Amino acid sequence: MSLTRTTCPYCGVGCGVLAGADGTIKGDPDHPANFGRLCSKGVALGETIDLEGRLLHPKVNGADTDWDTALDLVAQKFSAAIAEHGPESVAFYVSGQLLTEDYYVANKLMKGFIGAANIDTNSRLCMASSVAGHKRAFGTDTVPGTYADLEQANLIVLVGSNLAWCHPVLYQRIAAAKDARPDMRIVNIDPRRTATTDLADTHLQIAPDGDIALFNRLLAHLADGGKLDATFTGNHVNGVAEAISAARASNTADTGLTPHELNAFFTLWAQTEKVVTIYSQGVNQSSCGTDKVNAILNCHLATGRIGRAGAGPFSVTGQPNAMGGREVGGLANMLANHLELDNADHRQVVQDFWDSPTICTKPGLKAVDLFEACANGQIKALWVISTNPAVSLPDSDGVAAAIVKVPFVVTSDIMEKTDTNDLAHVLLPATGWGEKDGTVTNSERRISRQRAFLPAPGSARPDWEILSDVAARMGFAEAFDYQKPADIFAEYVALDTAASHFARDLDLSIFADADYAGLIPTQWPRNDHRFFADGRFYHPDGKAR
Repeated sequence: MSLTRTTCPYCGVGCGVLAGADGTIKGDPDHPANFGRLCSKGVALGETIDLEGRLLHPKVNGADTDWDTALDLVAQKFSAAIAEHGPESVAFYVSGQLLTEDYYVANKLMKGFIGAANIDTNSRLCMASSVAGHKRAFGTDTVPGTYADLEQANLIVLVGSNLAWCHPVLYQRIAAAKDARPDMRIVNIDPRRTATTDLADTHLQIAPDGDIALFNRLLAHLADGGKLDATFTGNHVNGVAEAISAARASNTADTGLTPHELNAFFTLWAQTEKVVTIYSQGVNQSSCGTDKVNAILNCHLATGRIGRAGAGPFSVTGQPNAMGGREVGGLANMLANHLELDNADHRQVVQDFWDSPTICTKPGLKAVDLFEACANGQIKALWVISTNPAVSLPDSDGVAAAIVKVPFVVTSDIMEKTDTNDLAHVLLPATGWGEKDGTVTNSERRISRQRAFLPAPGSARPDWEILSDVAARMGFAEAFDYQKPADIFAEYVALDTAASHFARDLDLSIFADADYAGLIPTQWPRNDHRFFADGRFYHPDGKAR
């Protein structure tokens, strides 16, 4: 039987998959993220496409109903809450499992037509520290590295990342590179010994949250040893002296490492030009995660080891479309297309392009704050899409209790029985991975197509279509008159063109005339351009911090 080129839905690596309706799954040898490799989860994707436990029809208060009844109720409840309590009284909580087109429509409805920014995503749990650290250092949420850098580096430093389990295909790429070049060095920084440690030349069993002290002391060592790139920092980086002064105040004892371990690591880093530092949830999911990120970025900025092949910091995402969500403003403190919510000119461009009646003017409720607002009665209508916060958020019992206090809760899901669905008034059946059509963006900013190879079961509909139908019932039909995902993607690209006069790190011009149906996995910016290769960053003065 014929196989469909699509993308794995599991993690941010974004592997290409060849999938068949009979459950056949193969790695796509032509996809540049994985070149045919798959991990155990990807190989087993065919086992996930049965309909056991699927939500197949809309439900209101536990009883099957038709789409018109369900959507009319959702629109009426949200409209009534907004009319009586204002736009801040409603919220969406969405997911890194959504396709970019779904994310875009949800973001547009909440921020441009409802007029609040109360849309946040479970991606915040894994990416907020990285986003904040990038913006603080670079002026924008930019991941400067590519997967090819992993094969070109002479030293790979893994920080808080069990790559072997969480991003196995990237682990396989690094393992193959080390087999080809045994002199490549790998350092694994993790309080625990994990499967990833088996690949490393050195395991630094750091004390929990000792990362800031480690990279601060590395920065001080680099400064003391004359290993900073004075030309690069003089032309392109602010705050170097202040950062070094602060770094000297860090206590090496906080790392939990011996002087010998520290000196060996510092010497190796200092003497190796091509260094890639990969960090993940051990860095991001911390009360001091943003500072961890900036401690890592500081070492690369101070030595000019950024914007070059085989050198740079690299945050790898946990969810399949966490990056796509960031691109369309899926977080409560962002606008679409890497535009800034707190910039009046940016807001005006978006509102004009959307021809929307309003635009949010302040950040909305972030994930944890959103459910605290549910608990205190601020949120009168909540829509949860493709996620299960009653299980996945911290203090899950408290989150469940908060959801119970919301007068009207609707969920869009593929499964009927979840802890969150059990608390909802309306359940809306959404299409699943094998039935979806759209795009996703992986950790290296490569946009790939997800193509349906199965029919939608029962009455299930795509998330973008469900959102658009509710928007139409709220009085916004003309702005949400999409016929297919390609229409949404084209609008997303057109908004990028409308905002092209702003300095941003998003460039979708390569997709302006693209054949959506035949879209091949493509990285932005263009493949012949590398972020920060010219030393230009996105703060107003063009310098990093």
